[in-house]
Amino acid sequence: MMGGPRPVMGGGLGPIGMLGRAYDDKISKQKVRPGTVRRILPYARQYRWLITILLTLTAIGAASSISGPLLTAAIIDDGILAGRWGVVFWLTVATAAIALLGAGFAYLTSWSSSRIGMGLTYQLRNQVYQHIQKQPLGFFTRSTTGSLISRLNSDVVGAQAALTGLLTSTLGTIVTLIFTLATMLILSWQITVLALLVAPLFIFPARLVGRRLQRFTRERMQRTAAMTSLMQERFNVSGAMLAQLYGQPEEETSLFEARSASLRDMSMVASVYGSGFGILMGTLTSFVTAGAFCLGGYLVIHHSIKLGTLVALSALLGRLIGPIQSLSGLQVSVLTTLVSFDRLFEVLDLKPAVTDRPGASPLPVGKSGTEAAPEIEFDHVSFRYPTASEVTLPSLEALTLTRVEKSDDALVLQDVSFRAPTGKLTALVGPSGAGKTTITHLVPRLYDPGSGTVRIGGHDLREVTLQSVRDMIGVVTQDAHLFHDTIRANLLYACPDASEADLVEACEAAHIWDLICSLPNGLDTVAGNRGYRFSGGEKQRVAIARLLLKAPRVVVLDEATAHLDSESEVAVQRALRTALQGRTSLVIAHRLSTIRDADQILVVNAGRITERGTHEQLLAGGGLYEQLYRTQFAPQAQNGAPPGPANVPAGGTIPGFSPA
Repeated sequence: MMGGPRPVMGGGLGPIGMLGRAYDDKISKQKVRPGTVRRILPYARQYRWLITILLTLTAIGAASSISGPLLTAAIIDDGILAGRWGVVFWLTVATAAIALLGAGFAYLTSWSSSRIGMGLTYQLRNQVYQHIQKQPLGFFTRSTTGSLISRLNSDVVGAQAALTGLLTSTLGTIVTLIFTLATMLILSWQITVLALLVAPLFIFPARLVGRRLQRFTRERMQRTAAMTSLMQERFNVSGAMLAQLYGQPEEETSLFEARSASLRDMSMVASVYGSGFGILMGTLTSFVTAGAFCLGGYLVIHHSIKLGTLVALSALLGRLIGPIQSLSGLQVSVLTTLVSFDRLFEVLDLKPAVTDRPGASPLPVGKSGTEAAPEIEFDHVSFRYPTASEVTLPSLEALTLTRVEKSDDALVLQDVSFRAPTGKLTALVGPSGAGKTTITHLVPRLYDPGSGTVRIGGHDLREVTLQSVRDMIGVVTQDAHLFHDTIRANLLYACPDASEADLVEACEAAHIWDLICSLPNGLDTVAGNRGYRFSGGEKQRVAIARLLLKAPRVVVLDEATAHLDSESEVAVQRALRTALQGRTSLVIAHRLSTIRDADQILVVNAGRITERGTHEQLLAGGGLYEQLYRTQFAPQAQNGAPPGPANVPAGGTIPGFSPA
C-alpha cells in the first residue's frame, strides 16, 4: 500500500497516534508513598530559624486580625450610637494603626516565606539535577527530556509551595480559629454554637474531593511532561528535519492535538472539581451567615446583644468559616502539593549505576607528561545492561511505555579478557551488536561489569574515584556532540582553565583552526543546536581539539571516522595522529583498512573475544576477521583490483591506521 493513503491519527489510528493513545491508557495512578512527609522534614530543619520567625509573624498577624471586628463593635456601640465623636475618632485612628501594623507583619511574613521557598527551590533543583547526571545511559534512553524538565520546574515549585504555603497557612488558620472562637463565645455563645453545629458541613466535602484531586494533579503533571517532551523532540534540528523530510504533518498535528486535548481534559476535570468545591463552600457560607443574622437580629431586638456586637460577630463569623474551610480543604491542599515532593523523591530514589566506594582513592597516574600511559586490562569481564525497572522512573510518563526492550537479562559481554598495552593502539572489530561499544563504555566507568574486573594501570576501576577515571580518559564518538554555545565554550568544557594559546594550539593540532579563523566571530561563533552549523568532519575535529585540551592518558575512539566522506576522513585522521601519539588507545574500527598496522586487533563476536592478533596474523587465520576484510573489499576484487586498502584516500593516516 505504498501508494495508498496513510492513516491519520483519529480515534487512535496511525502509528504516531497509537503511541499517544498508549500513553494515555497507561498513565500511572499512584498514591503519595508512605514516608514522604518524614522525608520532607530534613529540608525544613535547615531553615528552622527562618521558619520560627515566619510562624511567629504568622501567629501575631492571625491574632491581630481579631482586633478589627472588636474595634468596629466599639465604634458603633460606644461611639456612633452613644453620640461620642471623640471615641469614634480615636478608635478609627487605632483601626488604621492596626491595619498598618498588619501590613508590616504581612510584608515580613511574605519576605520570610520567599526566602525559605527560593532557598528550597534552589536546593531541590540542584540536588535533582546532580542526581540525574549520575544515572546510567539507559536512564536517558528510557526517559524523555520533557519529563525530566517537568521535575526540575513545576514539581520543584510545587514542593516549595508545600513547605512554605501550607506551613504558614496551617498555623495562621489554627491561631485564627482559636482566637475567633474564643472572642465569639465571649460576645455571643448562641451564635457561636450555631456556627459550630454547621461546621461538619464544611469538612465532609473535602474528604470526598481530596483523593480525586490528588490523582488529577498527578495525571495533569504527567500529561504536561508528555506534551513538553513532544515539543522538545520536534523543536530541535534533528526532529524538525525528520518531520519535514518524512512529511507527516497531519499525524504530527493530530499527535500534538491529542496530547494537548489530553492535558486540556484533565485540567478541565480538575478545574471543575476545584470550582465545584469552592462553589459549595461559598453557598454553605452564605447559609450560615444568613442564619447568624437571623438569630443575631432576634437577640438585638430583645436586647440580648448590641448592634455593634452583631456586626462584629458577622465579621468574626467570616473569619471562623474561612479557617474551617481551610482546615477542611487542608487534606486537599496537602495531598495535591505532596505529589510534587513524591515525584522528586522518585528521581532521588533512583540508584546511580556507578558510584565511588567508601575509601576510594584517585588513580595515581596523572595527565600527559613524562609518565607512560597506563595499560588497560579486562579480566574475565561479563556484563548485561540494566533492565527497564532498574533505571526508569516508577511513574513511567515517557513514551517508553510502548518501547519493546531487547533482552535486558541477556549477557552483552561474556568472559572477555584482554590487555591493551601501554602507549599502544588496540583495535576492536566485529559485526554490529557484537559488544564493541559496550567494552568502550566500561573503560571510563559508564557502567561497572557484572563480573570480572576492568583495570587501568593495574588498578581496579571500582576501587578508585570515578572522577580520576574520567579525568584520565578522552573519548571521541562517531557522532560528536556540541552544545548550543560558542566554539570556545565547547572547547573549554574539557579544560575550563585553558588559555587562548592553549585553544589555538589544540585547534591547530586538530586541523580545524583555519576553518575557525574563517568564521565571522572565530572562537566565539555559536555552534548551533547539536553543532549543526558544522559538517560531520568539522564537528569531529572540534571534538578532537576538545580531547587534546583535556590531554588524557587514555583515548577511546568509537568509530570516529565511520560516517565521514573521504576528504573529511583524511582531515580527521590527520587530527587523530596527534591525539593518539604516546597514549594508550582503544579504537572501534568500521573500515578495516584503517587498522592494518594496529599493535593489536581484537575480533568481538556475540559478546566474546573470538580472535586476536595483528592484521597479517588474522588474515592468515581464515576466521571472522578474514571474512569481514574480504567482504569489505569484494567490490574491488570484482573490478579487477586486488583485495586491499587501495581505495583508502590519500593524505596520510594516523600511526597504526595507515594502509601498507
